[in-house]
Amino acid sequence: MLGRLFLYHSSVGGGLRDAGNVYRLCIHSCSSKVGNVRNQIRFSGYRIFHSSVSRPENCVLKISSLQRLSIGLLSATGIQLLVSKTTYCCAALKPDVRPRNCFKECDAKFDWGKFWSMIQPYLWQLLAAVGSALVVAVLNIRIPLMLGQIINVMTNILIGRKADYSTLRQHMIGPAAQLLTLYAAQAFFTFLYIYLLSCVGERVAASMKLELFSSVLRQDLVFFDTHRTGDILSRLTVDVQDFKSSLKLCISQGIRSIAQILGCSVSLFFISPEMTGGMLLVVPAVIWIGAILGSLLRNISASAQAQAGKATLVSDQAVGSIRTVRAFAMEEDEYEMFSREVKESCHLNERLGLGIGLFQAGTNIFLNGLILGTLYVGGRLMATNQLSAGDLMAFLVATQTIQRSLAQLSLLFGHVMKGMAAGGRIFWLINLEPQMPITGGKKIPFHSMLGDVKFNNVTFSYPTRPQQKILENFSLHLAPGSTVAVVGSSGNGKSTIAALLERFYDVDDGSITIDDIDIRELDPTWLRGKAIGFINQEPILFAGTIMDNIRYGKQDATDQEVMEVAKLANADDFIKKFPDGYNTVVGERGVTISGGQKQRIAIARALIKNPSILLLDEATSALDAESEKIVQDALDRLTRGRTVLVIAHRLSTVRNADLIVVLSNGEIVEMGTHESLTQKKGLYWSLFWQQQLHESPRGSA
Repeated sequence: MLGRLFLYHSSVGGGLRDAGNVYRLCIHSCSSKVGNVRNQIRFSGYRIFHSSVSRPENCVLKISSLQRLSIGLLSATGIQLLVSKTTYCCAALKPDVRPRNCFKECDAKFDWGKFWSMIQPYLWQLLAAVGSALVVAVLNIRIPLMLGQIINVMTNILIGRKADYSTLRQHMIGPAAQLLTLYAAQAFFTFLYIYLLSCVGERVAASMKLELFSSVLRQDLVFFDTHRTGDILSRLTVDVQDFKSSLKLCISQGIRSIAQILGCSVSLFFISPEMTGGMLLVVPAVIWIGAILGSLLRNISASAQAQAGKATLVSDQAVGSIRTVRAFAMEEDEYEMFSREVKESCHLNERLGLGIGLFQAGTNIFLNGLILGTLYVGGRLMATNQLSAGDLMAFLVATQTIQRSLAQLSLLFGHVMKGMAAGGRIFWLINLEPQMPITGGKKIPFHSMLGDVKFNNVTFSYPTRPQQKILENFSLHLAPGSTVAVVGSSGNGKSTIAALLERFYDVDDGSITIDDIDIRELDPTWLRGKAIGFINQEPILFAGTIMDNIRYGKQDATDQEVMEVAKLANADDFIKKFPDGYNTVVGERGVTISGGQKQRIAIARALIKNPSILLLDEATSALDAESEKIVQDALDRLTRGRTVLVIAHRLSTVRNADLIVVLSNGEIVEMGTHESLTQKKGLYWSLFWQQQLHESPRGSA
């Protein structure tokens, strides 16, 4: 009866489905039966009679010491397995998704308060769905009893030798009509609870996804430094889907299955205490053996999942870096690596399939033997007039109902654990408060903003490398309307200066001010959205049209404004040469256009908001000589009247800067104009002439 706890598929010969999840089924199935055993224990020592069938006066069901010992061993074993096997690690659940603070996320507890706030707006729909599911459970309990009554009617007619059609119809029309009514009600309430739960689940999932995405967008950049993009997207897609599925299944199948198990168990005791007591002797031992075999399958499944994650990681890296793979002619090597991982994964899943097949075959043998035993014992009781044919039929159908319900609960417990884990990760991220808010603070009116920028004894190290000081006691003044260039070899903190002014990070010590106001007191959205225009070395374009990408800097900009800034950025000419002009789709990250074209679109996007401060982080270093000249001409024209901070590697682009700052090991070693620094013949002079020597062959060519 209870053997279907361990069925991976509830129907005989159902085959293998989603083998990766079987370990959750096998190891957690014990908890479902523990609850059911506790319900059965409540009946111990009670005298239960069947009122419709005469029995000897001493026909009393007593739970013996052996039965109690079996139940106790089952409970203890189930609890021990449950406690010892439910410690999930990130490598087992998502081997290809392991952030640096993985253990913190995996230990995140389910936030019931947050969940209640999400589900509260749909409480009435949820209660209606729960009520409908309970009605279906009651009907499923009533249907076997009604079938038993119909069998009894037919048996009585046959025994009375009145088996003509008119007599049969006369006695059958009433019970048959009642049974049809039960079937119709069952169908209606099944439709009702499934539809209502679908609505509630989708709405809760939508609310959860929106709050999660909002939280992700608010996080500090250090969060994105320590979490891979795939991890974050997994929270938004996989985890939300898992939680939604678990929510629907728990409310529908969980409530219905528990009610059916309790109701049908009571029915079994009333129908035949003898057969029910016999089952209590056999089933616990079988369940105990099944729990042990299930734990073995779980280990194989965990290994198979981990191996599948390795194969996914290889394919993800190869496809994501296809240009590098193609450039080094590594297609065959990548294929061989992927082939090895896939074959190993295939081998492990074959072992898992073998185990599941043997497991299900043994379960089917047990179930079929149980049915055969029930028929044998029931036939013996019928021969002694202790059981009627209808009661035997009702007993078999009720037993099958309990089997299906327990199978659903065993599968459901795996979904519960999966959903709770997914919900914990989701709520952890939703409740994660950034240290740096994205809104709130002072705003400097545009007409009074000067663009006077000062770095005052700034000390900074990246949160991911706190022991390494990038800047230490760094001070710099950008006068209003001036162009200041920061140069130096790679790794000296040039780009860090721009990131700090954008307030991507907060300084560890010191301060950065704009018009004598600490940027930590300014509204970050206003600072980045209005005051500062930022252009970096590798601008990222979105997979939309050129018009959309330029308008991204100012959502309410007209088409005419977009075209005007494109002309200022020297982008209008090449845009109009495209067949679709400004409606040309640039592809993901702008892969369909050249680097120089992307850079000019990025310049237009930054300038359309008319910022007072302009940050150029090596904006031309990745371009060829011709593209660099076009972009540099646009920048020279557009920087007039603005405070400009130029981060430059190619020193030829900063010769006209008002002030050149030479950085080494996070400290300013030289400062002045191009002429004064070359006359000093220090570090700047050395870097400048090294670049001139390297670029002269290219220029002569």
